Amino acid sequence: MKKNFRSAALGLVGIATVLAAQPAAADAGFQKWVASFRGVAASNGISGKTFDRAFRGVTAPDPEVLEKARYQPEFTAPVWDYFDNRVQEDAIAVGRQMARQWKPWLDRIESRFGVDRHILLAIWSMESNYGEILKNDKVMRNVVRSLSTLAYADKSRAKFARTQLVSALKILQSGDIDESHLTGSWAGAMGHTQFIPTSYEAYAVDADGNGKRDIWNSVPDALATAANLLRKNGWQTGKAWGYEVTLPAGRKFPGGSMSLAKWQSIGVVRARNKPFPSPSDNAELKVLDGREGPAFLMTKNFFVLKRYNNADKYALAVGLLADEIAGYGGLVRDWNRPFTKLSFEEKQELQKHLLTLGYYDGKIDGKIGSGSRSAIVAVQQALGLQPDGHPSKEVLSRLRQR
Repeated sequence: MKKNFRSAALGLVGIATVLAAQPAAADAGFQKWVASFRGVAASNGISGKTFDRAFRGVTAPDPEVLEKARYQPEFTAPVWDYFDNRVQEDAIAVGRQMARQWKPWLDRIESRFGVDRHILLAIWSMESNYGEILKNDKVMRNVVRSLSTLAYADKSRAKFARTQLVSALKILQSGDIDESHLTGSWAGAMGHTQFIPTSYEAYAVDADGNGKRDIWNSVPDALATAANLLRKNGWQTGKAWGYEVTLPAGRKFPGGSMSLAKWQSIGVVRARNKPFPSPSDNAELKVLDGREGPAFLMTKNFFVLKRYNNADKYALAVGLLADEIAGYGGLVRDWNRPFTKLSFEEKQELQKHLLTLGYYDGKIDGKIGSGSRSAIVAVQQALGLQPDGHPSKEVLSRLRQR
């Protein structure tokens, strides 16, 4: 679970380089820090046996953790880029498949916690690509080492990391997971639904009844844990997260929250001219892409989603993906892209062309990240096109002609 720590100050440039250039000194300093942290752990009820198990083999900081800490896509990616990579055909299709596969468990979880199953499936997709990320050793890391690295070498995140490290040690001591499987992201987010350790302690659920709250290996536990977080933070059962709306031209709108009926009275209309099912519910207007892009009235459940990750784009992506998985349809007004969008299959085709031509060496996954963009820039330059890095119809058309 990724929360507000992601917006902490950056500025780690050079730390990883120093660590690499002076491995002996860095290792000695790190090991001294680990030894000093033993007392902190003991004061929080962590036994020496648990501490030794947790830190066995953890002898140096992880420089890749520090590199990853500098890049935070929720706050840097353009709006259209963020949504194109997350609310896309493959995520929708797999989500529907998972809805069928896990229906008995989703029935139970939805009945117990009152959280819509499609929201849980969307979170699962956003957080770990339905568990696929957990199979990637390049992404999953030793949680104890990652958090120790941040606590030792990143002043801006040191307090957060120390707190999370204590919680991670408590999780290990509880027996819910053993040290060899206590893995997570660079910042310690764990399992199918990516919970940081303190949030795991607060919300983790043993849904399958095996005596362990195992969000790494049990999909029911992971989905129930996400549902428990949303419920405890005020999720309203049977209510939407918000609504796409159409804004009347040339009118300014007030900030803040007011009833859907009041918004409607000043000319804001729900997309496809549908009625608002609960006109008395309060909502806040969000326009993430300017007046030319889609507009939304966000109700309470949208802000509950932000307790999972405090970024408007994240919460909106979860809501939009959930609606698509449920079959409610996509946006009436699309994002304001500076190019013509490719389908998911066309993006894969584009990556295959880039790979064949030697510009790209990443996965053919239909997701346009930094590697794909760099390759697109290179091929645009070679073709005499504007090197903007956009996965456009024009670029694909030119590559098809080669």
